[in-house]
Amino acid sequence: MTGHSVKHSTFTLERTYAAAPGTVFAAWSDRDTKAKWFAAGDSRYSLDFRVGGTESVHGGDGTGLVARSTYHDIIPDERIVYTTALFTGEVLSTVSLTTVRIAPNGDETLLVLTEQGTFLDDQEQPEWREQGTGDWLDALGREMNER
Repeated sequence: MTGHSVKHSTFTLERTYAAAPGTVFAAWSDRDTKAKWFAAGDSRYSLDFRVGGTESVHGGDGTGLVARSTYHDIIPDERIVYTTALFTGEVLSTVSLTTVRIAPNGDETLLVLTEQGTFLDDQEQPEWREQGTGDWLDALGREMNER
């Protein structure tokens, strides 16, 4: 063995937002809106929201973290599927597949996010990713409340 490690993890997070599904979907698909809750302070943030399009977000904490995503499936107001590779500098830390489902729930919207991840060489831990993802879903909720 080489001393390299691999961990696999899957988690599912649910949030209910006081907004219509189209409004929640728009918060993912519009670059300026998504930057507010997902990439605040990242002047290099980019989003090309279409099947085959990419997204790039840079950590602002001096660690050199960069997340690069590619969109594979988009059904407006219903579903988003993308993969993400997270790097520390040029070193690959994680690769993940994320599915976001958006559905009406009375006068609100239910969002269900499932992420399946591969975590390499203990550079990131599954529980850190789950906590961070939950934090930005909460930030999305604050953005929905401001509308």
